[in-house]
Amino acid sequence: MKRKLKLVKWVLAIALLLTSIIPVRIAIAFYQTPVPQAIFVLGGDAERMKFAAQFWQSRQNLDIWVSDFAWNLDVDRRIFLQYGVAEAKLHLDARATDTVTNFTTLARDFAHQRLQHIYLITSDYHLRRARAIATIVLGSQGTVVTPVAVASQNHPSESLVRVLRDCGRSFLWLVTTRTGASLNPRLKLFTFAQFYFKTESVSSSVSCLTRNVHDERDQYVEKFSAEY
Repeated sequence: MKRKLKLVKWVLAIALLLTSIIPVRIAIAFYQTPVPQAIFVLGGDAERMKFAAQFWQSRQNLDIWVSDFAWNLDVDRRIFLQYGVAEAKLHLDARATDTVTNFTTLARDFAHQRLQHIYLITSDYHLRRARAIATIVLGSQGTVVTPVAVASQNHPSESLVRVLRDCGRSFLWLVTTRTGASLNPRLKLFTFAQFYFKTESVSSSVSCLTRNVHDERDQYVEKFSAEY
């Protein structure tokens, strides 16, 4: 019992230390790089990709980073290409399984690329949670975000409970490099859908079977995306 209590104290102490460091790193990043160096788009909605492609038109020197489900990336790519975004400007990543991992999977990539300031594009109802996660995860790596909201219709803002939950998961990642994503029961749906996504490579001789599998897969994708 004493060991557990001691461990909790150490974790809280580390979290407190990180909490005090993050604002400093964010301030330094913003001071050194007042103008964003890249565009980061959160997946799960094609409208975000269209908005980002239009947003890029007046910022064509910037690369675009996208974190989305694997089965969405081809559509995402086509949208950007239709708007004239060069393939070389795109960085499409499929490692994330939810909003927290949108950031944790790319945080060190941004730091490696020396991106201290990026535009963060997502839906308006999703922005509060995304910005809170970005402050903790990206801020800890010395990257600051300028949020850009994509207008949505008839979609209520996400609850404070979800925001606080994901802030907790973000701090967990800082301390342990784990996000707690594996505890999400819907992760099984993600794994199931991802498995069936691979059926795109099935030969045309079994196209009928593949079509049926895709229909089943899409039902699971829709369920999982609702909580993305």
